[in-house]
Amino acid sequence: MLVAITGTPGTGKSSACDVLARRGYVIVDLDNIARQEGLVVGRDEKRGTDEVDVDALREGLHIPAKVAFLKSHYSHRMDVNLAVVLRCRPSVLRARLEARGWPPEKVRENVEAEAIDVILQEAVARLPFVFEVDTTNRQPTETAEAILAILQGKTKGHEPGSVDWASEVLSWY
Repeated sequence: MLVAITGTPGTGKSSACDVLARRGYVIVDLDNIARQEGLVVGRDEKRGTDEVDVDALREGLHIPAKVAFLKSHYSHRMDVNLAVVLRCRPSVLRARLEARGWPPEKVRENVEAEAIDVILQEAVARLPFVFEVDTTNRQPTETAEAILAILQGKTKGHEPGSVDWASEVLSWY
């Protein structure tokens, strides 16, 4: 079983996957694989991001594990059994990304993407099984527990659309 752990940068993918790794689960960092396999095909200097050949990564990805978690903001674009989209309230996400020292334009782009559910929409359009976990007030251990609960069939409250930032977005205007 391959599980995509995806979400806007800053939502907690690495932190939750670190917890899962400490518990013995296989974590596949797609960004590292893309670099190792020469699948970084360019650099968007304006946005400060690498451009990955996601199609080639998907085609060449072979994971010899019974259960593995694929970590990346584009892991939902791989051939996975299900995706867990990590979500974070935009105002909290802004603070997290600013704390990383990201430029204001990059922070704004990612906060807006979170606010309008970009990754969730992409995942739902491509995959039959997609769930959400709001990480805003969760510690990484709690996020990892929520991910594992979803795998055990405890999906109530994690359906697509269960996280809604509309009231926060409306407060921007």
